[in-house]
Amino acid sequence: MSAPTTGPNLDQLSPERRALVERLMQQRRAQATPKAPAAPAAPSGRPTGLAVSLFFFSADLDDAPADKYDLVLRCAELADELGLHAVWVPERHFNPFGAPYPAPAVLLAAIASRTRRIGLRAGSVVLPLHDPLLVAEEWGVLDAISRGRVALSLASGWHADDFVLNPDGYERRKALLTEQLAELRTLWEGGSSQRVGPQGRMIETRTYPRPARPLETWLTSSGNPETWRTAGTLDQNVLTALLEQSVDDIAGKVALYRQARAEAGHTADDRQITCMLHTHIAERTEDVVPRVHGPLGRYLSAHMNLFEKFAANQDIGVRPEEVTEADRALLLEHGIQRYLRQSGLFGTVETALPMVDRLVAAGVTELGCLVDFGLPDEQVFECVRQLGALQQRVRDRAEGSS
Repeated sequence: MSAPTTGPNLDQLSPERRALVERLMQQRRAQATPKAPAAPAAPSGRPTGLAVSLFFFSADLDDAPADKYDLVLRCAELADELGLHAVWVPERHFNPFGAPYPAPAVLLAAIASRTRRIGLRAGSVVLPLHDPLLVAEEWGVLDAISRGRVALSLASGWHADDFVLNPDGYERRKALLTEQLAELRTLWEGGSSQRVGPQGRMIETRTYPRPARPLETWLTSSGNPETWRTAGTLDQNVLTALLEQSVDDIAGKVALYRQARAEAGHTADDRQITCMLHTHIAERTEDVVPRVHGPLGRYLSAHMNLFEKFAANQDIGVRPEEVTEADRALLLEHGIQRYLRQSGLFGTVETALPMVDRLVAAGVTELGCLVDFGLPDEQVFECVRQLGALQQRVRDRAEGSS
């Protein structure tokens, strides 16, 4: 399917936003210039057919992070052996929900030391909380250690409390993300950043180590259509989730994304749409619901606590103090059933295939299977092994239809 070659309507943008978009488009065109291949053989580009990856985002209500990290590392080793595509870990701060994951680069460095080929993904780096100079340095080290297996999804952030790390950045966090993305790409590709030093002196700064390949990036969107349009205009991959949207919703946003890419003149069919979804694939169908009902309920309850903390500081029409225990129980059971029936990947390899097909039809190219929501370790390992079988089943079907 061909796309129009006309550029985006930049006249509607402010001069500052127009300059940023033009700068990013120039960088994307520069990346299309053939370069000598990098040494590592990592799954950095778009995979052939649907990719199956692991995603970690556990709560830590019992404050036992060592056990959580041991599970992540052992799952990553197993996924590497089974040929899964990538391992995703988030960036979360100051709350038990996602507590083991304040420093994705550190955790992925540990994973890099115990794996050989699997991709190492941040889902996501909240870029407005950080200085791009330090992001380029930190992730450049990890890219070198892993021999080119690093990729980042970037987010603007949503919880005001996180911005104690950068209080001035909260109100303009979305614009700041776009600006910092441009700077990060410049630094990653060996360019410089002009910064004000002591006594007001301007300093031209470059970061090291210098990566051997372009930085593969996603923009994270839990559902905002404008983020999808921005990602399309800037020719970014997209990381999304089945949290507050349906598969049909994703399909509609993929259409917006593709339209924005076409209007911006991006014609290559090489972008990825990664969808995170809660997952438990077992050997037997009858094992799934009894296993996941309790852990998933506790996990969603922790997420509800985070949302209540957010709602208490925002004018969104929700008063947490008015939510009764009966209300919470009803909401939790509704959430559990929603995930089991339409917003997760639960069952066996065969019974999961219809959901996989729906996601592919919606435009998803990679599944980010969130497996660490509280099940016993052996059941999580069983799920990872079954995801290896699912990846192979998907590949076999693709080869059979070609």
